[in-house]
Amino acid sequence: MTALQESSKTTVKVDPRIVEIFREVAVIPALSGRERPMADYIHNFISRLGLTSYEDNTFTRWNGDAGNILCPVAGGGNFIMTAHMDTPRPTADTKVIIDDEKITSDGTTALGVDNRAGVAILLYTLEKVVKENLPTRGFTIAFTTCEETTLDGSMHIPLRKEVEMAFVFDSSMRPGNFVCSSCGAIAFKATFLGKASHSGIAPEKGINAVLAAAKAITSIPLGRVDDTTTVNVGMIHGGEAVNVVPAQATLEGEVRSMDLERIEALSRTIHERFEASAREVGAELEFTARWDFTPYHITPEDRIFQEISHAIEKAGLKPQPYVSWGGSDANSFNRRGIKAVNIGIGAQNPHANTEFIYLEDLQKSADIALEIIREQNFLHEPASR
Repeated sequence: MTALQESSKTTVKVDPRIVEIFREVAVIPALSGRERPMADYIHNFISRLGLTSYEDNTFTRWNGDAGNILCPVAGGGNFIMTAHMDTPRPTADTKVIIDDEKITSDGTTALGVDNRAGVAILLYTLEKVVKENLPTRGFTIAFTTCEETTLDGSMHIPLRKEVEMAFVFDSSMRPGNFVCSSCGAIAFKATFLGKASHSGIAPEKGINAVLAAAKAITSIPLGRVDDTTTVNVGMIHGGEAVNVVPAQATLEGEVRSMDLERIEALSRTIHERFEASAREVGAELEFTARWDFTPYHITPEDRIFQEISHAIEKAGLKPQPYVSWGGSDANSFNRRGIKAVNIGIGAQNPHANTEFIYLEDLQKSADIALEIIREQNFLHEPASR
């Protein structure tokens, strides 16, 4: 545990306004694919500031009810700052508890801090820029959809060709930390098709799909395969009744690694071994695999690495790059050729009833956002620096 992760009474001056915004957004219901209430709130918030926001129609790809929202400022610039609108669990009944140190729920529900903290930080940043007439360089704020499920929002959000970098406000690490490298993951689904028969009267006439699935699972490596790779089978279901030889069994899993080629090779191996297991019992196999997200690696030589490090330092913190075993919108942007980092905002214990965020982390994250967009940011200094 680093010093940035230790709990302490805040000595940071926290603007009550950012806490107020968080309280408002925390209770807005917006599950993945059903972000309309949050989208409406964001549009109204931005409109009251006298700024313009627009929404894409990417949601039609997956029958959602809201698109990604973009708000360009001072021409839009060559970078975006993003947070996602969706939560993995309902928040409509969340009771927000605020004390002198942190924000939690009452413990009976999730807080929705992932990623309502990011939403609050970026809305607060926009409001501060407008109300205090702060000099900034051009930038774009974006709020994405479906981050918790497919990352489809960030994969398909339309961006101007000038956009070269993306600062994603979505890491559970505390401010000062940022994700410079992340693994990728391929999700696979295998359905074994056998033949039903009465398990007592004529079991020999059946083909047991569950047996094929069991053989398949035991034929592949599971858990931590090596220092940079994991394999997991997370779901399995099949059969109809205990007295029927099961005609169908389906399992779903993933291959996760820092190495793209390693992921693809293991996925092919799993497919081959599943086919062999199906043949062994006379079953058929339907197998699909798709990229959930691809790995990325940002180096100290990359401009975005320098930009975020500079902003963190200007906010009074020590920049600390990390490698992550989770995926985020940063994976999508990097896959699209836009250099991106996921920034620690302190949204801790994400997805649990014990979610919380320190008040100082909410404020410090906003300070970092403000440093990123400042007019005198070192991006305007000579490239030879």
